Amino acid sequence: MTSLSMSIRTVHEPTGFAAVADYFSDVWQTPRSAPPLLPETLHSLDHAGGAVHAAYDGTRLVGASVAVFGPPASKETYSMLTAAERGLGSHLKFAQRDWALEHGARSMRWTFDPLVGRNARFNFVKLGAEGTEYLVDFYGPMADGVNDGDETDRLAVTWDLVEPGRDEGAGGPGDREAAPTTHAAPDGGPLARRDLSDRYVWCRVPDDIVALRAADPELALRWRRAVREVFTKAFADGFVATGMSRDGWYTLIRREAAS
Repeated sequence: MTSLSMSIRTVHEPTGFAAVADYFSDVWQTPRSAPPLLPETLHSLDHAGGAVHAAYDGTRLVGASVAVFGPPASKETYSMLTAAERGLGSHLKFAQRDWALEHGARSMRWTFDPLVGRNARFNFVKLGAEGTEYLVDFYGPMADGVNDGDETDRLAVTWDLVEPGRDEGAGGPGDREAAPTTHAAPDGGPLARRDLSDRYVWCRVPDDIVALRAADPELALRWRRAVREVFTKAFADGFVATGMSRDGWYTLIRREAAS
């Protein structure tokens, strides 16, 4: 539930950009002198026609997002960074959506760590986006407090701003349990299943990759590479990611079946 005093607005002044940069530093656990995006960079992106949205509970900054436009004539925007207190992320994404539609865009793309199941569920179930590309070690080594020591694979998602999709229900838990296991997970359980009709693939991720990475980096890396193997093969075979269950299973469906 959101606060009655919550508001979201675009930022256009140096003090606002500095506050957003500090907020991102706190979320990604970097020194405030080295935020993921510098205040000057945020100011330049805004001046170039992008948007920096900030969410406030009263006067307290509780979330922020940054978006820019894609290639000319693409009618696409790209969300570079979004972070918010729990329960507020959708408000920021829909504010970005309104801004993008007002400026003629029809879709938005961004990336996220595919091992973070709660983010996958938010993207697919809450927003209706679709995972369209698997990017291996996209950023290379990162020295922040969230990604440090891990390989930075990312799942690129595409969000249709006009007609969002939905979590693919046809490949639900019942179908998943009946499908043969194709890969074992690092914890000894099933990692991936593929149905006999070859229309669906399911892939499991750890309950909390952030906590696992802190407690056992080597095991976290084994999960990373195991999930990577499943996704890269599925994407090469024409699958896209459309859903995430509450118990941590992705649903991937062949593109022709998803359309």
